[in-house]
Amino acid sequence: MTYQAFYRVYRPQSFREMSGQAHVKRTLQNALLANKTTHAYLFSGPRGTGKTSTAKIFAKALNCERAPSNEPCNECATCLSITDGSHPDVIEFDAASNSRVEEIRDIIEKVRFAPASSRFKVYIIDEVHMLSTSAFNALLKTLEEPPSHAVFILATTEPHKLPATIISRCQRFDFKRLSTNDIIERMKVVLEDIELPYEEQGLKVIAQSAAGGMRDALSLLDQVVSFSGELLKLEDALLVTGSISQEVFYDLADALKVKDVAQMLLLLEQLIADGKDPLRLSEDLITFFRDLLLLQTSDGLAELLELVSPEERVFALAHDFAPDMLYGYIDILAKTQQEMRFSHHTKIYLETALLKMTQFSGGVVHQVSATGETTVSPELAQKIVALEQLVQQLSAQLENGMPAQTPQAAKEQRPRVKNPNGYKAPTGRIQEILKDATKQDVQRIKAVWAQALNQMQKSQSALLAEAEPVAASSSAFVLKFKYDIHCQMVADNHALKAHFTQLIAGQTGTMYEMLCTPEETWLKLREEFIRDHGMHQKQAQPANDQDVELLEPPPAEMPEEPFIDDSQPLASQDPLVTEAEKLFGKDFVEIIED
Repeated sequence: MTYQAFYRVYRPQSFREMSGQAHVKRTLQNALLANKTTHAYLFSGPRGTGKTSTAKIFAKALNCERAPSNEPCNECATCLSITDGSHPDVIEFDAASNSRVEEIRDIIEKVRFAPASSRFKVYIIDEVHMLSTSAFNALLKTLEEPPSHAVFILATTEPHKLPATIISRCQRFDFKRLSTNDIIERMKVVLEDIELPYEEQGLKVIAQSAAGGMRDALSLLDQVVSFSGELLKLEDALLVTGSISQEVFYDLADALKVKDVAQMLLLLEQLIADGKDPLRLSEDLITFFRDLLLLQTSDGLAELLELVSPEERVFALAHDFAPDMLYGYIDILAKTQQEMRFSHHTKIYLETALLKMTQFSGGVVHQVSATGETTVSPELAQKIVALEQLVQQLSAQLENGMPAQTPQAAKEQRPRVKNPNGYKAPTGRIQEILKDATKQDVQRIKAVWAQALNQMQKSQSALLAEAEPVAASSSAFVLKFKYDIHCQMVADNHALKAHFTQLIAGQTGTMYEMLCTPEETWLKLREEFIRDHGMHQKQAQPANDQDVELLEPPPAEMPEEPFIDDSQPLASQDPLVTEAEKLFGKDFVEIIED
């Protein structure tokens, strides 16, 4: 008889022999005992976690001659024929090589026929995500309402590629990666069966390399057994799997502790010369520092260790590093690992990571120059650059006439007037603009108003169609809206405001600040400002005509009084009116309101 690989010979034949997946085993066994099995199942999970094996065990338990039972007997003719793959009513279908709709139609045509010699006709479709869209569509109706004697078991490693209509018609079971202990226990059963002695630390190395997949673990074990002689040793497992011994990790950590950069790089060079993959090295280093953290946390976590064994010198090494240091090392290696995946120069990335780790101290990377002086860390340098950029932005705002507002000044602002619709007008800022408002500034805004509107999209210009500038200073202008909802929509749309002020700046050369206010709020603010301003002028006037001669003559140049213009609507807001005035002149254009 030809030799068979371990993962084929030692495939579990009952739920009892399965490793892990307790949630799957218990649910299926209870359904078998209660005779409440459904017509479609979906087994999803990583490779080598027992999906196909569970499907075959379930098919045996369904058709076993001693059913109903939570375990197949593996003794009757039905169980034996299903085990060797010769039973006519248990059909294994590989969707990876039969993904066309024609193969699925063949299944659909035959599924209505009764089983030949058992209670159920079971279809196990492996790698079901490889089916084409037309094949899924053909399977859909049959999967939803199959004959009472048919059971579909779909297995896949990529359930996200399945249509939602398929998933919703199945009872889904998610298989998890197997733990290291489960894999080790299964390998012990295999080695005891072939009567080969072993070192348990070597089994740990194989289990870690398998990454939670039993098939991968048994395949690696097969290689190590073939390589080994009369004893499965740790060195053999390390050599076959490409892993690193605990001694090398200990030497690396010891050199890192004393910041011996030359020794670290020499060890790394030797490992790469021996054929070790830098990406795999970074993963193993992360696992090693994780083990040191576990040893620091508690002495009772030795069973969770993956790379190191709980020896006295390892305990001492773990306590030589502060927890923050170990967290920092893991963070540096994790970031480097992500960068290594997209580069062909993985060795350089790993060397750079080791250098960073030697300079790491309590959350800060200290860089030492050739002269021995400490330079600024990259994190601190980034913060300095960010602060410099912030200062430049504030300076640019001041140069453009937009006052930089400090947090204290923001707190001292007057409360905004709240309209019934919820919008708060910036009354304090508007009153400041009114003090500096001039006729020339507001006319300057009005002169370019129509051109700015023409350059905007229709949906945006429609919001500003019923608005008009009523006051302006050298750095800002006030926009009055006829409808409150338009005011709120424009005030909340920062992108629209920025775009419109840029258009105004392109025409006037000044970057203005735009403030929005509803008409009702504006009338109140205007009335208050005129009243306060009028009171000031009244106090400056003489009490009677007799006092005129006693007063000093007025100065030659009077300061320009604040200017508010909202008496007339903007005729030039309409682009058609503006174009007509350009063609025929303002004297020949008459605007008639409908």
